[in-house]
Formats: sequence, C-alpha cells, structure tokens
Amino acid sequence: MKIQDIIIWTLVVVSIMMALWYLFGNSPTFEQAILVFVLTLLFTIHTKISNIATKMDYLEKRFFKIEESFIKLTKDFKEHIKHK
Repeated sequence: MKIQDIIIWTLVVVSIMMALWYLFGNSPTFEQAILVFVLTLLFTIHTKISNIATKMDYLEKRFFKIEESFIKLTKDFKEHIKHK
C-alpha cells in the first residue's frame, strides 16, 4: 500500500466521522464538515491524475522506442533492396 492510499483512506474515515458528528449534534459547522469532504475528493483526484500522467509518460516513451525500431527496419529494407 502506498502512502497516498493511506492518506486517502484516513481522509475518508475523517470525512465520515465529521459527517456523523455533524448529524448527531454538538459538532463543527456545516462548512467545516464539507471542507474535510472536499479536501478528500481533491486529494483523491490529484492522486489519480498523477498516476495516469505517469502511465502516459511511460507509454509515450515506449511508443517512441517502437517508432525508432520501425525507422531502423525501413532503412534495413531499403539497403536490402539496393543490394539486389
């Protein structure tokens, strides 16, 4: 489990606790309860987007290597045709 996952689950638990605390009274204001929920959502979205961006960078680098391989392959075929 990554540290990001631990933080997300902790924020989810705190959000649920704040919502229940607000519902049963003697609690923080509505805005404070919503703030914790919004922070949880924002951190989760940020984590997911950064993971997707990392995967896209990996795929882009891999695609570039495949493209280079095809360029080399076409050069080899052209040289082969010249030798005939």
